[in-house]
Amino acid sequence: MKYKLYQVDTFTEKLFGGNPAAVCPLNEWLDDNLLQKIAMENNLAETAFYVKKENRYEIRWFTPKIEVDLCGHATLAAAFVLFNHEGYSNDCVTFYSHRSGELKVSKKSSNLTLDFPVDEFQPIAITDELVSCFDKKPLEAYKGKTDYMLIFEKKSHITNIQPQFETISKLNAHGVIVTAKSEDVDFVSRFFAPQSGVTEDSVTGSAYTTLTPYWAEKLNKTELTSIQMSERKGHLQCKFLGNRVEISGQAKLYLIGEIFI
Repeated sequence: MKYKLYQVDTFTEKLFGGNPAAVCPLNEWLDDNLLQKIAMENNLAETAFYVKKENRYEIRWFTPKIEVDLCGHATLAAAFVLFNHEGYSNDCVTFYSHRSGELKVSKKSSNLTLDFPVDEFQPIAITDELVSCFDKKPLEAYKGKTDYMLIFEKKSHITNIQPQFETISKLNAHGVIVTAKSEDVDFVSRFFAPQSGVTEDSVTGSAYTTLTPYWAEKLNKTELTSIQMSERKGHLQCKFLGNRVEISGQAKLYLIGEIFI
């Protein structure tokens, strides 16, 4: 059998920026072990698989190591593929995840907007375990459904932070968000997830379900701009809607191919 495969750079206005994701459209679900092997072979932060079911698309996401509960950039990539290459004619597509519920992506010109549920996160103590993950001590610490979020004093701390990957990999979480207020945008962030097969994620859409409500409250505003300060950098616009967030950006096609199994 052969299956179509796309690779899309997301949250970027130019190729080789943002976060690359693979997208594999399917007519029916393959065995979980095979899905994981395809993601491992692609060796990107995430591969998204989707299957059309009535008027929406079931979607799942795999890192090279595990299936994850939610992935923003690969959902954006899947919507980009549907809008531009798979004949989907409407301006809004509805995905459904058995782990995260209903997820919508709309398009306006070249901009794509994710509509995701907010994360449920709580303040926690700054433990020695968390402090040992980086070369700087955070000001605050939070724990969401799957990730830690650590707040630092300023942008330069995020830009220059030195992660201890072996220590981070031992945390009971999918990954760690680090973030700080910024002068040129509202806030900056980075995301580290060695325990999930991704040492540093270039742009992490799901992290903004935690970041957006946090910074909306801190800065007393509902519309925010952000840069994820990875090597490839990602540019995002975020909107806090109470129990949901909108996360917007652009995407660029890199590759269309076929895989043979």
